[in-house]
Amino acid sequence: MKSESVTRTASSGRTTSPPNPVTVASPLEAVAIGVAESHRRAVVGILHRLLADEYVLYTETRGCHWNVTGPTFHDLHKFFEAQYEELNTIVDDVAERIRALGGWSTATLAEFAKASRITERLLPAPRSEQMLRNLLADHEQVIRQLRQDAEACVEHEDMGTNDFLIGLMEQHEKMAWMLRASTAEPPR
Repeated sequence: MKSESVTRTASSGRTTSPPNPVTVASPLEAVAIGVAESHRRAVVGILHRLLADEYVLYTETRGCHWNVTGPTFHDLHKFFEAQYEELNTIVDDVAERIRALGGWSTATLAEFAKASRITERLLPAPRSEQMLRNLLADHEQVIRQLRQDAEACVEHEDMGTNDFLIGLMEQHEKMAWMLRASTAEPPR
């Protein structure tokens, strides 16, 4: 088994490591939805990675909610709360989509940390402006990945999951827009 390197970048305080593919080893439940088992297995693997990404982003957003300080504390505290509540719903929807395809949803922090393409940021918590930029970067990363994953679902003949992922992409685009608007300099 290949060893993984973990590094900390000075500018962002993030840990980075190579992505780990998710192998769906457990048998899928039989579901007669018109998508071959091999295609469902591949799509469930895609969804496991997405579930991990969404959970890490949810946790990061929750951490921003808990740790924000400064003159905009109240507004950002409520803003982060609204975002993590939306992400909580997304996490649940992704897990349920895995089950609808006959797969079993991962449900441990260890599994999420191993499978996520979003890396956790180390404490201490950044200033509120950096929190916004960090979350924006993560949403943009998820959006780019959702575009690729939606296309892969077409190749696996799963139009239902393709549509589901496009809907999630639109939700993340809106959350990213709100974060981007919160970091923008006012016009002069």
